[in-house]
Amino acid sequence: MKLNELSDNPGATKGKKRIGRGPGSGKGKTGGRGIKGQKSRSGVAIKGYEGGQMPLYQRLPKRGFNKPNRKSFAVINLGLIQKFIDEGKIDVKADITEDALIASGLVRRKKDGIRVLAKGDFKAKATIAVTGASKGAVEAVEKAGGTLTVTAPAAAE
Repeated sequence: MKLNELSDNPGATKGKKRIGRGPGSGKGKTGGRGIKGQKSRSGVAIKGYEGGQMPLYQRLPKRGFNKPNRKSFAVINLGLIQKFIDEGKIDVKADITEDALIASGLVRRKKDGIRVLAKGDFKAKATIAVTGASKGAVEAVEKAGGTLTVTAPAAAE
């Protein structure tokens, strides 16, 4: 047996339907599109059109609102800060600022500021200064013997 002798079982594959190739094909002339009308023309797309009736997407009420000038914060958990301290990527003796968190690689970019959440264990006695923090995060840092100060986010220009 050679590669050029290999073939599928009879009936395993089916040829592509060739439309508009003469009357003998069974799909000649109009190519199965009927006569006249929008759908018989090329380049027609009528998705969502309901024959003049008000379309479903217009009948449903609009909901919600996206604030155009909302602030977006980079969010980190206390457990991750503790992990980076344990690995020696963040120095506890110096103040942990937003710039220090970016330099350590814990946060990629500051956005409108960094917000600290209370997920995870925090044991280090550290001074942290960030734009935002949850109440639980502030309590957890103070319980460990450190301080977490929240500075006001930068004003939008």
